[in-house]
Amino acid sequence: MGILKRYLSGEFLKLMGFFLFIFVCIYLLIEFIQRLDNVIEEGAPVSSFFAYLLYKTPFITVNMLPIAVMLSVIVLFCLMKKHNELTAMKACGLSIFDLSKPALLISILIAGASFLFSELLVPFATAKSNEIWNVQIKKRDQTRLYGRNDIWYKGSNSIYWIRLFDSEKGKMEDVSLYFFDESFGLVKRIDALRGVWAGDHWEFRQGIIQTRNAEGGYDLEKFEELDLPLPEGPEAFAKTMKEPEEMSYWELKHFAEKVQLEGYDATPHLVAMNIKLAFPVINFIMALIGIPIALRVKRGGTAVAISLGIGVCFLYLLLLGLARSLGLSGTLPPVISAWLANVVFFFLGSYVMMHVET
Repeated sequence: MGILKRYLSGEFLKLMGFFLFIFVCIYLLIEFIQRLDNVIEEGAPVSSFFAYLLYKTPFITVNMLPIAVMLSVIVLFCLMKKHNELTAMKACGLSIFDLSKPALLISILIAGASFLFSELLVPFATAKSNEIWNVQIKKRDQTRLYGRNDIWYKGSNSIYWIRLFDSEKGKMEDVSLYFFDESFGLVKRIDALRGVWAGDHWEFRQGIIQTRNAEGGYDLEKFEELDLPLPEGPEAFAKTMKEPEEMSYWELKHFAEKVQLEGYDATPHLVAMNIKLAFPVINFIMALIGIPIALRVKRGGTAVAISLGIGVCFLYLLLLGLARSLGLSGTLPPVISAWLANVVFFFLGSYVMMHVET
């Protein structure tokens, strides 16, 4: 039995390596063709373009793993069925479950490795590829700002709203500043047409100050210029916003907690965080579904089984995308939206696996 496990494991890994290499190459080729026009138009160096593709490869690899696992399992069992190896092994007293164990165990290991890969390498490589594309190829400003328009910023005992912010010039347009006491009562409000950073303080121009008086009302005062030493400088409003694929699970978790603490909606980040956990598990589920697909197909052989496997992968991505959209809209909780596709396909795979002829 040990020799058989090594044989099945070796064949499965060889097939998976082959399919993974093919799919990554196809993805890179499509990316190359789609992006080449932009590179030529911008006059960017070819070396930068190839560096961009190189750094994007880890992200592509993680996303291509599930379909590579699925097709590897299908081809392995289809070939064993075609060469009557399954019949011989069943005649020796082995069940389909016994023969499936090596592939299923390896798929679990692949799921764990995929998660670690996504945590340790993919965020760095993806951030680097995006930086190369935006800065070296598209010649954009390296500073990517979060909330350039309609910024809501929560400070200590204060909330600022800025309609338009220019980090390079240190200017803001249409500003409203709210200051609160310890019981969150509004003690002062400042509205100004613009604010300019003067090196160590903000200079606000053409505005109104409303200050709470002893009677509980508010005194109104207009101003043409107002120097205000706020604790926040321009850098506080020019935060770099990473894409979800540029952050690890723990970075997303901490960022979501910070957004919630500041009083904003963290739903998109919570959905992305849970998908970080859920997506690697699909490697095991694809193997679980792939085995009965290979064994139940009677006509058309390997080609039909591979087509069905690709169709299952497409349906999974369709359900994952739908559940993700429902999660982003708030219709589903983030955890359910991330794991719904996995749960559905796990039960589907378990059902068809239990009804395979042994």
